[in-house]
Amino acid sequence: MKLRKQRRRQQGFTLMEVLLVLTILVVLGSLVSVSYITIQRNSKVSTAKIQINQLEEALNFYQQDVGRFPSDLNGLYQPPADLSNPKKWKGPYLTEQITSDPWDGQYQYESKMSEFNLPMAVITSFGPDGQSGTEDDISNVNNSG
Repeated sequence: MKLRKQRRRQQGFTLMEVLLVLTILVVLGSLVSVSYITIQRNSKVSTAKIQINQLEEALNFYQQDVGRFPSDLNGLYQPPADLSNPKKWKGPYLTEQITSDPWDGQYQYESKMSEFNLPMAVITSFGPDGQSGTEDDISNVNNSG
C-alpha cells in the first residue's frame, strides 16, 4: 500500500508546483523585457549624441573652410548655391549622410550668435517623444538627454 502512494506522487507535478514555476517564468520574463526596453532607449540616446557630435564637427570644418555656417545641413554634402567663392567648399564633410535621428525625427539645425557674439551651430533632436522643449530633447548646446 505504501508503495502505491509513492508511485502516484512520482507520476506528475501538483497544481501548486506548476503555478510556482509559471509565476517564476512570468517574473523573469518581465524583468528581461524591462531591461531590454531600458537598454534599447539608452542605445538610441547614445546614437543621437554621437550623430549630433558628428554633425557639429562637420559644421565646424565647413565654417573653417567657408567662413560661416551653412544655411541648412545639406551644405555638408553638396556645395550651397549661395556661396560667393565655391572653391572654399572642400566637402562633402561627412562620408555618410545623417538623415534623421534614431526616432525617425529630423535633427533641428540653427546657426546663431553665441552670448560672446561668435557664430555657433545648434543641433537638436526632440528625442523619443518628438516634442520640442521637453526634458528628453538632446542637443549639442545643453548636453541634455
